[in-house]
Amino acid sequence: MTGTEPAALSDLDLVRQAQAGDSEAFGELVERNRRAVFRAALAAVGNPAEADDVAQETFVTAYRKLASFRGDSAFRTWLLSIAWRKAIDRRKGLTRWLRLSGTRTDFGRDEPDPLEGIASTERPHDETLAGAELQRTIRKLIAALPHKLRDALLLAGSGEHTYEQIGVLLGAPVGTVKWRVSEARRILRMKLERQQPGS
Repeated sequence: MTGTEPAALSDLDLVRQAQAGDSEAFGELVERNRRAVFRAALAAVGNPAEADDVAQETFVTAYRKLASFRGDSAFRTWLLSIAWRKAIDRRKGLTRWLRLSGTRTDFGRDEPDPLEGIASTERPHDETLAGAELQRTIRKLIAALPHKLRDALLLAGSGEHTYEQIGVLLGAPVGTVKWRVSEARRILRMKLERQQPGS
């Protein structure tokens, strides 16, 4: 295989080669999908280290189950489904542990900031501080959303997944996913408005 072949091959071509025992083909599939798998896991568990563990587990599982992939869906969709199930299992375990230990979690704190760039360097120091405070508030509000709304919002906000892929991950129709994202944003706006001085 030359250095130019993997980029020209489709995921399905690479899967077929990997199923035939070509480890380089599977390595290319990992490279192509690493970011999307990590972002899906991060949306579920809210912690980069945990998300990285989930991503590693996902690729190990995908390698072991590769023979069962028939191509009924896109490889990335199949892979993301594995990642999402593993991440949800991990989140349930973390939530249970945190409940037993009396610790609160702050899912979403490491997500890309929805208001990234709000604090520009040209702004006065007090405006920069206000922007940072607003970002912390938004993170807390996202963490407080019901799982169904938060998961849809974070997956959509990652920019890594189509609504169709998110629907597969969440086991929901595309229309439901869009509604959940819209509802999550509506709730966040409403809660932010309530927190504004003079509201």
